[in-house]
Amino acid sequence: MTVRGHDQAEAALARAGFAVQPVELVAVLPALRTLLGGLRRGHVVAVDLGVLPLALLAGASAAGAWTAVVGLSEFGVLAASDLGADLGRVVVVEEPGAQWAEVVAVLLTSVEVVLVRPPVQVGGQLSRRLVALARRHGTALVCVGDWEGAQTRLRVASSLWVGPDHGRGHLRGRRVKVEAYGRGAGARPRSAWLWLPGPDGTVSGADLEALETADPANPAGPASPAGLEVAG
Repeated sequence: MTVRGHDQAEAALARAGFAVQPVELVAVLPALRTLLGGLRRGHVVAVDLGVLPLALLAGASAAGAWTAVVGLSEFGVLAASDLGADLGRVVVVEEPGAQWAEVVAVLLTSVEVVLVRPPVQVGGQLSRRLVALARRHGTALVCVGDWEGAQTRLRVASSLWVGPDHGRGHLRGRRVKVEAYGRGAGARPRSAWLWLPGPDGTVSGADLEALETADPANPAGPASPAGLEVAG
């Protein structure tokens, strides 16, 4: 098949509703595809601490990828499971100590996604060594925090917990604006509103209309969800 024919075939499949997933990508949850498309093998994604790293892990493991978590002592097993993670495909090393880089190096040769929270900002020779391993073995490296030279960065620009009405009731979900930017092909900034998590505990799209959804107690009228909005 010619390159042109291949492109035409992919376009026809896309129009028919069949997404073509490049082999160099590890799957992410559907709600995150407008931001990433997928986790690119051999690349580094730097991400804010919180639910977002768990969402990336959940999408990859649910799609059948073997994943690992290093140095994230607050890793929430139940939270990851609620987001859709296949815990049978997750290796957790909570406290690797001073040997964290060696642990990451070993895992980069064995799994498809490594989620790590380094104790220090990573750069220089160490960064180059670990990225070289990731590229050689086709592993996506997700760093919680800063990573010098990361190809993609994800950050939560603002968030709003939805649920309590005038101080009463329970938190039902968190609506966030996630921004993605980076270098090269990922240089064009992108953003999306997401439920992270939503009222059902999962990750889904949350466009601007989401704040004016019908009140479950009064389906005929719009709700004005109260919550705590946080920037950053």
